[in-house]
Amino acid sequence: MTVTTLRPNMDHWQDRVDLAAAFRWTARLNLHEAVANHFSLAVNDAGTQFLMNPNQVHFSRIRASDLLLLDANDPSALEGPNAPDPTAWGLHGSLHRRCPHVRCAMHVHSIHATVLASLADSNLPPIDQNTATFFDRYVIDDQFGGLAFEEEGERCARLLSDPKKKTLIMGNHGVMVTGETVAETFNRLYYFERAAETYIRALQTGRPLRVLPDEIAEKTAREIETYPGQAERHFAELKLILDQEGSNYAE
Repeated sequence: MTVTTLRPNMDHWQDRVDLAAAFRWTARLNLHEAVANHFSLAVNDAGTQFLMNPNQVHFSRIRASDLLLLDANDPSALEGPNAPDPTAWGLHGSLHRRCPHVRCAMHVHSIHATVLASLADSNLPPIDQNTATFFDRYVIDDQFGGLAFEEEGERCARLLSDPKKKTLIMGNHGVMVTGETVAETFNRLYYFERAAETYIRALQTGRPLRVLPDEIAEKTAREIETYPGQAERHFAELKLILDQEGSNYAE
């Protein structure tokens, strides 16, 4: 079982442990990009206080105790020696200010999601079970305005105002996935990259796609959403692997 009592005086310890594990697995799966990407997790009822990775630390080294505790309504966080990355603050701070239903947010420039985001048509058609998972559950941003500083972050956050839309395909940029827990959000991130890869590889064949009817795609998406405990078991297994390997993520 994951150790959760190494630092009993540090707030939100289990949340920290879970988020640190997500960073480690994201790096292992090569879904990250150098030190440029960022995850956050709201820890108060209003959703405005959140944990986030420290500025430009590689995902493979992040520990639970390294995570920053920030307040989306307190811009003075950008002034201290441990200030977050300004684009991470712009994107995640705006999201946690504007969208209290978003508890966890994971932003990456993973290869296949970014390829999809670079196409003139960034829609993800339901051609298999994984792609159907996201049927009518994503938003496409086709107004990329540069690095996600405050103004750009606010614009992106407005696109996730609908609680049903948990994935933002960030045109010319990457992807942002959201959820209620770290486990749910990481599971969505994992499957979105898999879905994007399936679609991109299918396009590369140059052959016609077998696209599911809308009613079957929606039925599949609902069935996956209500499948009991899949995201939680997936993430628990990943933490067990880290624990068995002696990882220091939970320190």
